[in-house]
Formats: sequence, C-alpha cells, structure tokens
Amino acid sequence: MTIKKFFTWTFGVLILLALTVYLNRIYLLTNMTGWLTDIKNPREPNHPVPWSAGPATPPTAGERPPNIIVIMADDMGFNDVTTYGGGYAGSGAATPNIDSIATDGVRFDAGYAASAVCTVSRAALMTGRYSSRFGVNFTPTPGNMLKMLPFLIKEGERSLPIVTHEERAKDLKEFNELGMPPSEITVAELLKERGYHTMHLGKWHLGGTKELRPNNQGFDESLYMESGLYLPENSPDVVNSKQDFDPIDGFLWPNMRFAVSYNAGKWFEPKKYLTDYLTDEAVAAIRTNKNRPFFMYLAHWGVHTPLQAAKEDYDALSNIKDHRRRVYAAMVRSMDRSVGKVLQTLKEEGLDQNTIVIFTSDNGAPNYIGLPEVNQPYRGWKLTFFEGGLRVPYVAKWPGHIAPGTRYKTPVSNIDILPTVVAAAGGKLPTDRVIDGVNLLPYLGMSDAKDKPIQASRPIYWNDGNYQAMLFEGWKMQVAELPKKVWLYNLNEDPTERVNLADKRKDRVADLKAMLAAHNAKLPPSLWPSILESPIAIDKTLDQKPLAGDEYIYWQN
Repeated sequence: MTIKKFFTWTFGVLILLALTVYLNRIYLLTNMTGWLTDIKNPREPNHPVPWSAGPATPPTAGERPPNIIVIMADDMGFNDVTTYGGGYAGSGAATPNIDSIATDGVRFDAGYAASAVCTVSRAALMTGRYSSRFGVNFTPTPGNMLKMLPFLIKEGERSLPIVTHEERAKDLKEFNELGMPPSEITVAELLKERGYHTMHLGKWHLGGTKELRPNNQGFDESLYMESGLYLPENSPDVVNSKQDFDPIDGFLWPNMRFAVSYNAGKWFEPKKYLTDYLTDEAVAAIRTNKNRPFFMYLAHWGVHTPLQAAKEDYDALSNIKDHRRRVYAAMVRSMDRSVGKVLQTLKEEGLDQNTIVIFTSDNGAPNYIGLPEVNQPYRGWKLTFFEGGLRVPYVAKWPGHIAPGTRYKTPVSNIDILPTVVAAAGGKLPTDRVIDGVNLLPYLGMSDAKDKPIQASRPIYWNDGNYQAMLFEGWKMQVAELPKKVWLYNLNEDPTERVNLADKRKDRVADLKAMLAAHNAKLPPSLWPSILESPIAIDKTLDQKPLAGDEYIYWQN
C-alpha cells in the first residue's frame, strides 16, 4: 500500500467513525455515565457486611438511653400510607406496619418535609437547620444529565421550555463534591457524644467524597447505596416500569447500577431486591448492637424511580390492572414490609419499649411517575412548595413517653427530628449556630393535664433559589420569579390550596414578605449555582397534555 493510499484509507475510516459517533450521539451521551461507572467502580459479588459487634451482654446497672431509629422513605406521597389517605389499601397494598407506629404513638397531621427535593431535605434533617443556612440550596445534578435533556425532550411535548445554564456548569465541581459541609454538626455526631453507636444504611445524597460521606459526618458505620437500581434490569426477580414520557427516567435506566459499599470500601452487589436487602441488614445491625444504645438512619431508596418491583410483590397485586400503578403499589408494599421487620426485630430483642421509631419521607411524590393519586387530596408534587410536594407521612412512637393514638395538629417539620431525639438522649444542642428545629417532646408527653404546654407559633420556610415559601399561623405564601407570581392560601380554611388570596389580602402578603426578607437576609450564598430551571405543572402528571392556563412553577436545580 502506497503512503497516499494509506492516508486516504485512514482519512476515510476517521470520517466513517466520526459519522457513526454523530449518528449515535444521543445513545452514547445517555449511556456514558453508566459506562464510566463500570470502569471506575467495578462491582464485586455480594459479601456479608461486617457490622461492628456491640457488648455480648446488656449493661448491668443504670438507665439506658433510648435507641433511635429514623426510617426515611424517598418520594413517598401523602396518600401512599393508609394512615393518611387510603393509598392502595383497597388493592391489597395497605401499610399496616407504618400505620402501627401512629397507633402506638403519634401521627403528625401537618407533618412537613424540610424541602420538596431530596438533598436539601436530608441536609436539614441531619442538622436540624434550614440547609440554606449553610449554602445547600439545590440538589446536585450529574453533568451528563444536563447535556442530555435537550435530546430527550421531544419538540412540542412541553408548552414551557426547560432553561439550562451551561455557562454555570462549566466551573461546577464534580457531582460527588457537592454536598453538606463537614463543618455542620449532625444528629449522628450529637448522639455519639452521648455514647451512641451510629449507623447509616441506604441513600445519602449529601456528597460522595471521603470528607462528605456519612463516616465523616458522625456515623460509625455506613452501608452506602452507590447507585439506583433495586435489581439489575434483566433480573428474573424484578418487574420494571419505564416512563417513556419522562426524560429523567430515560437517563436513569442506562446509567444506574445495582451497588452498595460498606464504610467507603469497594462496590458490591446487594444480595436481593434493594429494599429487602437494606431491611435485612438493618435487622442484622440491630441484633448486633442490641446491648448498647444505637442510632440507626435507615434511608430507603424506595419508592424513588426507576420503578422496579420485587416480583413477589407484583404477583401479589394481580387485581391491579394498570402495570405502572401495580409496580408502584408493589414498591409501597415492600416499604411497609421493611418497617414491619424492623419493628418485629425490636420486639424479639426486647428493645421495643425503649426505642424511638420515626417514619417519614424526604418530600412528596413526583408528577413524573404519571400517577395522579399519590399526593391526594393535596395539589402539587415533589419539586413544588404546594402541599403535595411538602406534606409527607410523618409518624413516631416511644412507648411510655408518647401517648398511643396521639393526633398532633400543629405543623412540624423534619428539622424537628434532631432537637427532639437529642433531648430524648439527654444531649445538648450546639450553641454556636442557629438550630431551627423544635424539641417536640414537651408537647407529646403522656400527661393529659390541662396545663400541658402548647407549641408556640413559628414560621416554617422553604427555599429553592428564586422560588420560596413560608407558613405562619395557617397562612401559606409562595413567591416566584418565574413565573413572577405570589400564591397565598389560608390553610385553616383552604387546606388543599384552591383559592389564591394574594390579590385580596395584600396586607397579609406584605407581612409575610417582610418576614421572609428578614429570614433571607441571614442566609449565605449558595455553595453551588442552579444550572437548570424546569417547569412543573401543579395539577397535572407529566404524561398529561399541557394546556394554556395550566398553573405551574419553575423548579431550580
């Protein structure tokens, strides 16, 4: 072959390769994160988790402080739990175990998540502080997702555009470097000071570097969910539901992996369906630590997308004809089974009378799963500050300290968990920073005395960049720049936010805006910018056709 022919042939091959890459650019882009994950973090087969062993015998003297277990669901809607709405009880997917916590303790009738999205909500729960006080205003987005969205959203599918800020993304740190600063003091750190053994299982989403992971944020042990599949997509033990109308779903399937790690070690595959696996490991950790006080943060991935059900749960709900709804109900069923196993283990080990158990969700259910009933009777979804995005299942029990069957109507937030459990453990709160949460124990005691204290009125705030909300004495206000609008609702008379009173009660709007401005003046800049603004219809699921006049907000991320 002559040199001229060689260069001609090489040039032709390069042109053909470039053309192939261009024609397959969407496929390559949407699969890139998963491929890179497999290269950087090859998964080992499942192996036992070496939970640190507590004492072989219980303490012989002295009063032992209560064990504390916080079980957090992911994206679980208000109506998914039988206690609050009914959910899928009529279809065979009731939640009797979650309900039993309320029966044996307290049901918070106005239980709010600290945000309408995961990272912000979880950072607030861990610290008892609005996460905007330390610059965590947005949930990190993998860079490839930002690049991919324009390709996955078909022309004409949305009446409102997604706004991307690629110029901001250029200087953005890597996904794993964005999270809760180690300078924050977590509930785990405060409980360690009281001699607690602290354990995290499941989702974290507060940063993935060594400095930001649970082991550097107060947890002695961490069984860390590294990615987001409940089982491999082609497993015979799983039933999948893909939402082709959701661009985020299109990103998750090729890029998520079935993997966990222990104490920041190598990735390995769970033994079974993720919800059941985390539950079994929680049971093992409880048994191992039964003779010393422990704090367990069981942060489930369920019922977040991708929608994957254990086949046994899917098969048990054959009366549900709609496939997507059946998969989702099966996921709810597995979550309730998890709570039941934890409660049963506590009873078997003689720990149930001295353990605080709290169950809640990080935010309401999203509209992008295409199920309109998940947050009923409330309007709105995850990512919005309407009640559907913020009202969550929120129940707790502590035998001998919280009266069974208590109905607590005063608004509470996930920021209240830290001060409440630290007080129960006999600990003290930091004095060098603002703690926004409230210790609820004085208001939940067993006494029925007439002079029992009543929780004082306080404002509750939510922050998503230029979209903010607050609640004070029953008045709920939302303000946004895109669209430039104010919503004002009197929840005492209009709990489902149907009548916007912003124009009629300008006096009330002015008062609340002044309070919000004073609150904002104390907040630092965000640690990282919003790189994405996405329209969220308030009253429609993502698969429903948008129409002129639909009410919407723009969520910043």
